Amino acid sequence: MAIDVDKLRGDFPILRRTMESGARLVYLDSGATTHKPLQVLDAERDFYLTRNAAVHRGAHQLAEEATEAYEAARQTVADFVGAARDEVVFTKNATEGINLVAYGLGQATRGRDGRGPIGPGDRIVVTEMEHHANLVPWQQLAARTGARLDWFRLTDDGRLDLDDLDRLVDADTRVVALSHQSNVLGTINPVRAIAERAHAVGAYVVVDAAQSVPHRPVDVTALGADFLAFSGHKMLGPSGVGVLWGRAELLAALPPFLTGGSMIEVVEMDHATFLPPPQRFEAGVPMAAQAVGLAAAVDYLRALGMDEVAAHEDALTARAIERLGEIPGVRIIGPRDLTERGSAVSFTVADLHPHDVGQVLDERGIAVRVGHHCARPIVRRYGIPATTRATFYVYNTLEEVDALAEGVRAAQAYFGG
Repeated sequence: MAIDVDKLRGDFPILRRTMESGARLVYLDSGATTHKPLQVLDAERDFYLTRNAAVHRGAHQLAEEATEAYEAARQTVADFVGAARDEVVFTKNATEGINLVAYGLGQATRGRDGRGPIGPGDRIVVTEMEHHANLVPWQQLAARTGARLDWFRLTDDGRLDLDDLDRLVDADTRVVALSHQSNVLGTINPVRAIAERAHAVGAYVVVDAAQSVPHRPVDVTALGADFLAFSGHKMLGPSGVGVLWGRAELLAALPPFLTGGSMIEVVEMDHATFLPPPQRFEAGVPMAAQAVGLAAAVDYLRALGMDEVAAHEDALTARAIERLGEIPGVRIIGPRDLTERGSAVSFTVADLHPHDVGQVLDERGIAVRVGHHCARPIVRRYGIPATTRATFYVYNTLEEVDALAEGVRAAQAYFGG
């Protein structure tokens, strides 16, 4: 059943805002962060009002109820992505999750194939389309260990060039890190095929799913990943909570990322031992209210149906590509084929800087993102300084997409294009 967007928008009071220009808000920046429905806000507020306590601490009723709510949230998230509960680690965001894995793999004494720590002669493979969160941690790991960093290049139409798959992912490769869906190009990458090659040579596969889990059905096991990270705030959930999923045996082989309370087993004056995952990676008092809010966001999305969410966004994306493609001077960066892309549409306008386009759109109440979108290598690859990016979600309408196209034409007219 198609999503009833008019009814759904009633759950998002911010969408009724009138901006300083007098225009109604048209929010097309959900790739940066999403708005929160009342159901999520109410769940987080209810936790603070009725069950607020430090989880996994204390024997009193309030602490037990808080712990139950926190662990129930973990189960809800695990079910959403086809995982086991103990494979879900709550983090601050996807960035922290990826850094946790990069640090852990650099410290682990034994790899999955029995090899020792990552070091000189080993290879770490990323892609040219990565968000900085899935590039810089691997740069740092390579710098610390002496491993070589290499990457898949981009084709002219915004896809990964897999002609070098066998050369890049060989017996020296220890890690392959890639995004499931590009935050700039919208490209949906063939993670499963790449993972099969990586596993054949004993490499780990680390997936940045910040732009896919919110928008389409994702089953972590079927995807073929070893580790996968995503953020709550990009899927109608609160800021400050994210998820790292990892295969149980691989998480168990990683050392702690942060140390302190909650993650210890025994502490003596000269040494300590640590709890098994996921607690091993959740030092300190965790973000319990935010985890409860994230579970409410998951419930909201599941009620809509992730197939329906994807279909709705596909319709918006198709409309955007069609309407923007009709405008002389507009260049869409990324695949045109909807079977190969999600709902991030980045574009340039001839003779106009993206910041100027964004300014005109903002005057019309249309919120988009302009810049390199924390993915500077992409804009360098296509020889442009930046792009204007529209990203869609469950609360957007076809009329808002039309308003975007009209706003781009207005920018051309204003600047004499």
